Amino acid sequence: MKNETLYFNENFFSTGITDIYNEAKENVGKLDLKSMFSSGVDVLDLQGNIIASGKFPFLSSKWKISNQSGQEIGSLRGRFSLFSKKYEFDAYGKNTFYIKSGGFSKLYEVFKDETTLVCKFEKISDFFSSPAFRLESFTSELSPEELILIVMGVHAIQRRNNSGTNSASATM
Repeated sequence: MKNETLYFNENFFSTGITDIYNEAKENVGKLDLKSMFSSGVDVLDLQGNIIASGKFPFLSSKWKISNQSGQEIGSLRGRFSLFSKKYEFDAYGKNTFYIKSGGFSKLYEVFKDETTLVCKFEKISDFFSSPAFRLESFTSELSPEELILIVMGVHAIQRRNNSGTNSASATM
């Protein structure tokens, strides 16, 4: 997936199947958003076979990514930062990748060893519609499926953090 751009979105209630498109607007796969009560996501090929999956294991704050045989291949976690958004993806047996974004930005950049840009993604819509994402990859070190699940994992971590903040402020 060197220099490839993909587009995908989430459904309104974070459940169901949505399409993944390339820059030529060709359907190249699907996302299966498991349910509105869990944040599990499967990346499917055009025939509907699971290629990779992402989810929060029970009582875990880390987003785990598994391959088509269910073997865990990486984990994503948020990192504390005051004025920016930072995440870290540990691709088991490969490298650690760092995801960074400005505090109010919708653009995220993914770096290998904190210096080499491997991809960038941004939320391109969200206001009164379901979130849509644009993913641009500059390397073949991470598969398209891994990159899509990193994007969905960052989104799931943010959603989980926001709902925790909202429920904490509601109890005060």
